[in-house]
Amino acid sequence: MTKPLAKSCIAELEQLFDVRSIVNAADPDQVMAEGGDTIRAIAGGKVSAAMMEKLPRLEIIANEGVGVDTTDVPAAKARGIAVTNTPDVLNIAVAELAVGLMLALARTLPEADRYVRDGEWAKGLFPLRSQLHGKTVGILGLGRIGKEIAGRLEGFGMNIVYFGRQEQPGQPYRYFGDLVEMAKASDWLIVIAPGGKATERIVSQAVIEALGPKGRLVNVARGSLVDQEALIDALASGGLGGAALDVFEQEPGVPPALLALSNVVVSPHMGSRTEEAREAMGRLVIDNLVAHFEGRPLPSRVA
Repeated sequence: MTKPLAKSCIAELEQLFDVRSIVNAADPDQVMAEGGDTIRAIAGGKVSAAMMEKLPRLEIIANEGVGVDTTDVPAAKARGIAVTNTPDVLNIAVAELAVGLMLALARTLPEADRYVRDGEWAKGLFPLRSQLHGKTVGILGLGRIGKEIAGRLEGFGMNIVYFGRQEQPGQPYRYFGDLVEMAKASDWLIVIAPGGKATERIVSQAVIEALGPKGRLVNVARGSLVDQEALIDALASGGLGGAALDVFEQEPGVPPALLALSNVVVSPHMGSRTEEAREAMGRLVIDNLVAHFEGRPLPSRVA
């Protein structure tokens, strides 16, 4: 086990398998060395090619999460190691957080909370803020989670557009084949595309500049998708109106320059961190492992 899992998932894993955990281990390499020739499966993710080399009998990596960018998938393929993920079961949790971050940024909820707690309300009314209704939101990545977000924002009366590798037939939203052009046309940009080399810093300085001084950025995908230095510069100079971020380039590290800005809302990569989502994700990790060792098709194989 390479990362913390739901308690119910761990309990069932321990009933079904001989579990070795490197979570919080003082010496993870020692744990793997002691059982390296017997370990046949990984539950969790974050698996490098070097880790695979230490586990010669490894057959399957059951990743907890949709993204598999923390696992060296090409290395796994080369060795014939199956890789699975946990799609769909976390869509609602991430979509809800994305909308929550938008509201927190638009209505400056953290600031409003402090305003009341600090006794400022008695001294005067809180400043006017903006609403979501009537604004255009561009979604970078209209996948499963992107569609969940779009559906919720329709209820807020927002105009929805999207950018992706290609136009999706049957979608009621306007498609942009150019991300900069979509940013120019949008009041909000939501980042919810997969991580990895193909999308690294796809939200470039040009995209951020296209959003403009009144534009707002929300990232619930991976920190690697956004040029973080360009983002900080734009937020500090007024070139971008605001940002709400659940993910960062080097987690859990967040640049002090970013935290010092008043037009930023941050959260600790908690998109799928609800009890309901983590229970369901753990269930799918187990289902993939059991299916593998019973010789059945894997429920959510990605490689």
